[in-house]
Amino acid sequence: MKTENYRLYYLAFSHCLGIGPMKLKALVGYFGSVKCAYQAKEKDLIKVLGVKTGQKFIEFRSHFDPVKKLEEIKRKEIKILCLEDEEYPTDLKNIPDPPICLYIKGSALNLSDSTSVLVPLRTPQVAKKVTSRPSLKFAIVGTRRPTPYGIQVARKFASELASAGFVIVSGLAYGIDAIAHQASLEAGGKTIAVLGCGVDVIYPYANNKLYRDIVQGGGAVISEFPPGQFVLKGLFVVRNRIISALSQGVMVVEGGKNSGSLITARFAAEQGKDVFAPPNPITSDMAAAPNLLLKEGAKLATSVEDIFEEFNIRIVPRKKEDILTKLNLLEKRIFLLLNERSLLIDDLVVHLQQPIGKILNELSLLEIKGLIEKSSSGRYQVKLR
Repeated sequence: MKTENYRLYYLAFSHCLGIGPMKLKALVGYFGSVKCAYQAKEKDLIKVLGVKTGQKFIEFRSHFDPVKKLEEIKRKEIKILCLEDEEYPTDLKNIPDPPICLYIKGSALNLSDSTSVLVPLRTPQVAKKVTSRPSLKFAIVGTRRPTPYGIQVARKFASELASAGFVIVSGLAYGIDAIAHQASLEAGGKTIAVLGCGVDVIYPYANNKLYRDIVQGGGAVISEFPPGQFVLKGLFVVRNRIISALSQGVMVVEGGKNSGSLITARFAAEQGKDVFAPPNPITSDMAAAPNLLLKEGAKLATSVEDIFEEFNIRIVPRKKEDILTKLNLLEKRIFLLLNERSLLIDDLVVHLQQPIGKILNELSLLEIKGLIEKSSSGRYQVKLR
């Protein structure tokens, strides 16, 4: 039977420089479990890690106290998710090199696997989830030196997506990242900042207030690097795969031809995630990254509706905000299903587990009320006005 002790072994491996996700995967594959890998004899470790890394790990293991380290991390109010935890995000677990541990300041709930139902909020253009299930996560990234145009675009998309119930993911860097986090908070949404250092190391320090606002606002600051890990250039590249893996889609707002945001977009494409880019003026140096992505097949986004459409999300106008209170139970179930996506009658029968005649009757009533419509392809959908 598995006990909580498995966390200690993951915690220890994540603190050992030289052993990353791929080497840990090889060790667990060879020894059968993380515990057996951690407790293995030097001669066996060397078979997998090689002499230099194997001896380095033996030295590390001789003086590292995972129990003491775990207590220290808890005192700092840092949460930990490791690969064997049920709460560990599935999309992140399925990449070739999933983080050994995720260290979290704030709410770990935002990292959960997600689906959400959307209903109106604030403006006619946006919507809000009505269930307690976690929302879709969407990454907005870009240059540290945005133009006024880039600032406007990042703020617009982050605000409207956050208002629609999306959790905005970015890297807490200067520029587009910080704007995306801030706009999502101002819209009353949640946001996740993925760091290239320990979660107790605020970098850049100028974003200190933003960091605290994210944590206190129900969002999360996360990292795969252990607490206390200071900034190193290569770590920012590595963290980009986490930004894309956590997100259902990634938008690159602005960036030069060698922008780090292109790396995030590449990771997203490799992970099977949707990549978006807004149109950018060709006279701007910061147009190079998004325009290159558009040439390579990224999805053009001129409004949040382009993103909603890609995810097959139906947006309900604000004037329908009180509709649910006026519907019977079956009408409400049908309306919420169609609010997520358009469906054929056969799909509704499967979802609702009700006789087809009864469902058709309710559909007719909803059509009469002007709430839904039947498309030319025979699919029922919420009627937009």
